[in-house]
Amino acid sequence: MKASVILFPGSNRERDAARALKHASGQDASIVWHGETSLPAGTDVVVLPGGFSYGDYLRCGAIAARSPVMDAVRAHAERGGLVLGICNGFQILVESGLLPGALLRNNHLKFVCRMQHLKVERAGTPFTNGYTDGQVIEVAVAHGDGNYLADVETLERIEGDGRVAFRYCDAEGNVGQASPNGSVNCIAGIYSERFNVLGLMPHPENFIDPLVGGTDGAGLFASLAKAAA
Repeated sequence: MKASVILFPGSNRERDAARALKHASGQDASIVWHGETSLPAGTDVVVLPGGFSYGDYLRCGAIAARSPVMDAVRAHAERGGLVLGICNGFQILVESGLLPGALLRNNHLKFVCRMQHLKVERAGTPFTNGYTDGQVIEVAVAHGDGNYLADVETLERIEGDGRVAFRYCDAEGNVGQASPNGSVNCIAGIYSERFNVLGLMPHPENFIDPLVGGTDGAGLFASLAKAAA
């Protein structure tokens, strides 16, 4: 698997993402500066990492979405290439038009940083073939603007097409009131129409090693390595 991690001014999880990719595939990921106009030749997977690109000015991800490299990322996605956006990366994907909807301020208007259970809503995609449908995993969230919202028609289409990747839940898998940010339908991550683009707010890249509290995030990167093999 040849992976490229995009580095924007204010990103702070790019090396975590690169480490998770190498852990899964054995290959170093390329760190690509946002000012580049192309991706390294042969790139299979593009990752937009977490952080605070451009200080979250205007709207989170709005400036980064207009970086030169994003034209190459969009072209990669249009060719069927895999794109993963984590936290701020999810915000950038939404702002760039690669995923629908919007990510608003958390409903309690506070930054949230804690462990969080997720329910795998759709296994068997390039991002989740290492999980099973309904599996409960535990990773972490760390964001101030993760409240996912979409208009009724868009939401019905996402739900109807099975494009919800993960939902916030409790340890038993109950969705209910488990959202840490007020996200509609407890949505934690969504796919594009072709299931080759995934955006999610939680941080699987920080949970690939038992020394840091868990390995539930490793399945996502192992899934990518398998899909790109």
